[in-house]
Amino acid sequence: MKKGTIIALSVVGVIVLGIIILFSWWRSSYNNFVELEQKVNNNWAKVESQYQRRYDLIPNLVATVKGVANFEKETYTAVANARAQVGQIKLTPDQLSDPEAVGKFQQAQNSLGTALSRLLMVSENYPQLKASENFTQLQQQLEGTENRITVARNDFNNSVQDYNTAIKKFPGFIIANMSNFKEKQFFKMDEAAKEAPKVQF
Repeated sequence: MKKGTIIALSVVGVIVLGIIILFSWWRSSYNNFVELEQKVNNNWAKVESQYQRRYDLIPNLVATVKGVANFEKETYTAVANARAQVGQIKLTPDQLSDPEAVGKFQQAQNSLGTALSRLLMVSENYPQLKASENFTQLQQQLEGTENRITVARNDFNNSVQDYNTAIKKFPGFIIANMSNFKEKQFFKMDEAAKEAPKVQF
């Protein structure tokens, strides 16, 4: 075999080997981004599930409060209105990269949390309401739900941190940009809504 042929075959071999290595790296990085994004989406589903649980508890809570004749109407009306607003805003996993969509969702949830806190604080002034077993059970369920919401939000933010870090690192960001992996938004609470509604007995 001629020397020139051997050199040509060697060059071709090196190129093929380089292509194989590059493809393996590309595939590994891409698959890692997919896994991290799926984790973000899964954790988002858990956040939504807990918010849905809170959303579903509210009608019973408001109905129980309405049973107290002199309870402030504007208080449970505010809760009902905030709940209606939350029901109109949906946030899909595809929208988690849209700051405006995430902001609207967060604002609606914050408003509902604030209205619920106010309702629970006002209820302290009504002994007959506090004595209601149904109201007490609903308060306990709401408190548990608020705690689960906090845990779910923290898990979601941790997964967003891992995903965002991965798609920004060199050289992975090249693949991320070419494959349309976009940065996800963190779930941020405003100062007034950082704490779950306080339930006192």
